[in-house]
Amino acid sequence: MSLNRRIRQHFDDSIRAKQGAVDVMADAIEHAVRLLVETLSNDGKILLCGNGGSAADCQHFAAELIGRFERERMELAAIALTTDTSILTAVANDYSYDEVFARQVRGLGRDGDVLIAISTSGNSPSVLAAAQAAVERGMRIIALTGRGGGRLGQLLADGDVHLCVPHDRTARIQEVHLLTIHCLCDGIDAELLGDVDEES
Repeated sequence: MSLNRRIRQHFDDSIRAKQGAVDVMADAIEHAVRLLVETLSNDGKILLCGNGGSAADCQHFAAELIGRFERERMELAAIALTTDTSILTAVANDYSYDEVFARQVRGLGRDGDVLIAISTSGNSPSVLAAAQAAVERGMRIIALTGRGGGRLGQLLADGDVHLCVPHDRTARIQEVHLLTIHCLCDGIDAELLGDVDEES
């Protein structure tokens, strides 16, 4: 296969993955938006965790909420638990890497907050530990997964939201996760500020 054809194949595969996900995920994404708006409206905050590309997604989402997405609005309380190298390295060194997010959740999380836990497989030990810590703190969980959701999907309870991409390839799952994050940001803005289409 030529390099140009490989590139075109990635575009085609990404389009198909998104088209295949929308009917499966749209209702759950709407539920997640409403949960996040409820949390923020009640002075709760959003904590986010994930590894690798999912860590980048956490930071991206938190930046969109603290800064802005596409419309001017107030700052919204979101903390990516992936960014403080002193905490991450101290906890990994003194306890284990599996605890790097869980200890932050126990230290920062409160009843009424939400944990957004991102794992393409649903089986990341550090993300699972964070989710369990969130349960202990009385927090609700929004899980972004793929591949059937793994153990993270099984840990969720009523009131939690599972945004599971119906795909097995990591790159495609991550691409749908990014689109999902943008849907969440746009949905939050629409709920807090009003629908732009309705205003025009």
